Amino acid sequence: MKILVTGTAGFIGFHLTNKLLKEGFEVVGIDNINDYYSTELKFARLKEAGIPEEAASWNRKVKSTKNPAYSFFRMNLEDQKEINQLFETEKFDLVCNLAAQAGVRYSIENPHAYIQSNIVGFANILEACRHNNIKHLVYASSSSVYGNSKKMPLATSDYVDNPVSLYAATKKSNELMAHTYSHLYGIPTTGLRFFTVYGPWGRPDMAYFSFTKNILADNSIKIFNHGDLYRDFTYIDDITEGILKIIQKAPEKQPPYKVYNIGNSSPVKLMDFIETIEKALGQEAKKEYYDMQPGDVYKTFADVSELEKDFAYAPNTSLEKGIGEFVKWYNSFYK
Repeated sequence: MKILVTGTAGFIGFHLTNKLLKEGFEVVGIDNINDYYSTELKFARLKEAGIPEEAASWNRKVKSTKNPAYSFFRMNLEDQKEINQLFETEKFDLVCNLAAQAGVRYSIENPHAYIQSNIVGFANILEACRHNNIKHLVYASSSSVYGNSKKMPLATSDYVDNPVSLYAATKKSNELMAHTYSHLYGIPTTGLRFFTVYGPWGRPDMAYFSFTKNILADNSIKIFNHGDLYRDFTYIDDITEGILKIIQKAPEKQPPYKVYNIGNSSPVKLMDFIETIEKALGQEAKKEYYDMQPGDVYKTFADVSELEKDFAYAPNTSLEKGIGEFVKWYNSFYK
């Protein structure tokens, strides 16, 4: 099977691409390598997959030097002409759309980036799927669609019409757009509401990454809502294992549309999470406490019973092991 993975220089995209190649898929990756966070890290992920930085020029196919089944295009989702041409020439069976402008807090400062990438870009992917006989489109949604829901655990049947950030609003929009295309054109689509994914090669804008960086540099860390926050931290290998299963089985009922939570289903208090990082680093953090930030939610806790039932999904990486793997990678990568 030939699959397009968008956002392949991103954290989840990088790990998923590796997983798919190991499973024998032919993978084409695209990414615009924007500077929302360190392009050095994005290029390093590509290099790890056999795509040298100097070869990653715009809208040009680059073959991996490490795996003949992987090729890469530097491309914008918003570029409708290039996206259409890519689909017509490469003839994909499956699409996994992970490319998006990420980050809740940044969406407050730079809303237009989210509309372009997450709304316009996703519309281009849907249209390309419609005209190129794609067997299954899997796309990234987010746990942020639940807003500040008090009901726990969060289930896909819950009301999700009160987003507290523009990022969340764009992800909810993606689900609605996908439903429309499944209904009108019979395109099988599956949305995945990710819950706080972490692990090696992770994103520098995520709390665990900045905590680690600041603790090692002996700088203080910022703790919001005075530490009274809970997150359903999910290790990257548990995420890619789930995606791999889902990609290969499209929804069958009409319309062929589905949304799943994909998380660890085990929320951790922020202060306990910080303590786990401190233990892994063998160093205590200097802490500064702040009020809740705009756009943040108090707690995330995934009900993954549907994913368990349909795909025997069972995340099994403990927080200690996952943080240990991240710290090991961090020390190695940043020396």
